[in-house]
Amino acid sequence: MKKAGLIIFLLFGLLVVFDKLIMPFYISQGSVKVVPDVHNMSYEEASDRLRLAGFEAIKSYNVQYISQIDSNIVLSQMPEAGEEVKPGREVYLVVNKRVKPSFPMPDLLGRAEFDARQMAYRMEMVIQDVLSTPVTTPEMDGLVVSQSIPARTIVKSGTTFSVVVGRYQTAVEGAKTIAVPNVLGMSLAQAERVIADAALPVGKITTQFSTLLVPNTVISQRPGVGILVSADQPVELTVITTEE
Repeated sequence: MKKAGLIIFLLFGLLVVFDKLIMPFYISQGSVKVVPDVHNMSYEEASDRLRLAGFEAIKSYNVQYISQIDSNIVLSQMPEAGEEVKPGREVYLVVNKRVKPSFPMPDLLGRAEFDARQMAYRMEMVIQDVLSTPVTTPEMDGLVVSQSIPARTIVKSGTTFSVVVGRYQTAVEGAKTIAVPNVLGMSLAQAERVIADAALPVGKITTQFSTLLVPNTVISQRPGVGILVSADQPVELTVITTEE
């Protein structure tokens, strides 16, 4: 019994020595390091901090795209902050998925402005401008008559666009009016011919940068399609350019 008790006492003593002397020495020699917290840092900043702490950063991507989150911000890390691991350990840094989901541009023509805004919000798109144009039929008052990106064009989350909403005005009696033709999706040259054939002048032509749409394509017109205007009303156009 005395011999067994002595053995237990010696084992206990060895554990105390290991815990109080050997382990602290082992850790002090850099055999174990604490993983720093790099959550919400940019990947470059997080990578530099990990390298200074004796770790190697490995970039990984989140399974799904998260809107309004920069693709360079660290969302999570593995091992987690505060864990004790061996020096030189690889730390996986998860950032937002790079590729935004793409989908066809919805057809907003004829929808109320509120409905158009709600649809844009649900699809994580941004209505940059809401312009107005006179309409001579009360049924078109408050409805979208034109959109800067044609329906069914492939767009991505975060895409910005503008809409033109009709505002009812009583037509002047006896005045000659012309329905504005639809030139959305046409080339600029073709749109100018169609507008001229309708006996209307071409107004200001502005450009909008895009790498997704065909260059020189008309993506917006003002007044909108089918609006009744006087013969001297210019039709303003917005066309795509690939030059910033």
